[in-house]
Amino acid sequence: MSRTAIIAGEGALASVVAEMLDNPVIASLEGFSPPIPHETFRLERLVPFFDWLSGQGVEHVTFAGAVRRPRLDPEAFDPRTASLVPRILAAMQSGDDAALREVLALFEEAGFHIVGTAEIAPDLVPGPGILAGEPRADDISDADRAREIVSGIGGLDIGQGAVVAQGLCLAVETLPGTNAMLDFVAAHRNMRPRPNGARGVFWKAPKPDQDRRIDLPSIGPETVDRAARAGLAGIAWEAGGVILINREEVVERARAAGVFLWAR
Repeated sequence: MSRTAIIAGEGALASVVAEMLDNPVIASLEGFSPPIPHETFRLERLVPFFDWLSGQGVEHVTFAGAVRRPRLDPEAFDPRTASLVPRILAAMQSGDDAALREVLALFEEAGFHIVGTAEIAPDLVPGPGILAGEPRADDISDADRAREIVSGIGGLDIGQGAVVAQGLCLAVETLPGTNAMLDFVAAHRNMRPRPNGARGVFWKAPKPDQDRRIDLPSIGPETVDRAARAGLAGIAWEAGGVILINREEVVERARAAGVFLWAR
């Protein structure tokens, strides 16, 4: 019987996806610790890892959770994986989206079918609608501006999020990720020109040309907590393009904090 392997990163997504699959194989890059039992593998021994997956009856592979670029040990490459070194190194030195596309290509060339989270669990990817609160006119304007910024930086393969308040960009998401960006905004709350003006909006969306089978942006309860600590009015995102983890808890925390949630 065909099995699906979850390549698990950090965060809660891998656990959520695992609950929706029958007898999945769960593996993680060495150095990462998803909160579920898992096997570990190293990028330097990628081909033996492919062999192991095949031996477990795996035909489909899905990626779930955040992964930072690992440090490579040139002496750790096995002979077969060594033949892939030029491709792996070129991918590691490129932008996130280009690197992920190369990773997908390697898995596909090894005979695995890549499935996205939206295919496995469509309910995790909300369609259009307001889930909590109600954005005001100035919030909508800030969301529009943040969407333009994310589209711009996404085209440069930089990040998937931005925070705008009163028309001004307070932060964009880069390699450190969403939490670091929201913490930065929280530490610079006084940068808003009008203290009693619009509080700001966090916008999140996939990069314009990214392969949506991997690295879809996600929002979870901690995202709401950090947005609230940053003093933001709400979180808005591209409908159908963002994973919402633990929806009921996210909505409950947003309502309690007075933060709107808007899939647009």
